[in-house]
Amino acid sequence: MLAVAGLDQSFFLVRFDRLTPSEKRYLRAMAELGPGPHRSGSVAEVLGRRAASLGPTRSQLINKGMVWSPSYGDTAFTVPMFDEFMRRIMRDDLRVHA
Repeated sequence: MLAVAGLDQSFFLVRFDRLTPSEKRYLRAMAELGPGPHRSGSVAEVLGRRAASLGPTRSQLINKGMVWSPSYGDTAFTVPMFDEFMRRIMRDDLRVHA
């Protein structure tokens, strides 16, 4: 538990703080689905959006190195356990809890 708390306050939080609100919501939706990889349509469904409307956000996250695409239409976290961190810091309703 102490190791996870240390990761939360340093390693994970540094990455989280670089994200826009829409990027945070996208990653939280991915986290809701588990570690991944996930289909873009599945992430969009969690957010109640169309997959095409989330393309720019997904691209920004890929450019920032937060996610990657292991195959066409799939998205996965680049950092192990980041899905768990996102569920801790954004516990409910895709809102941030610091």
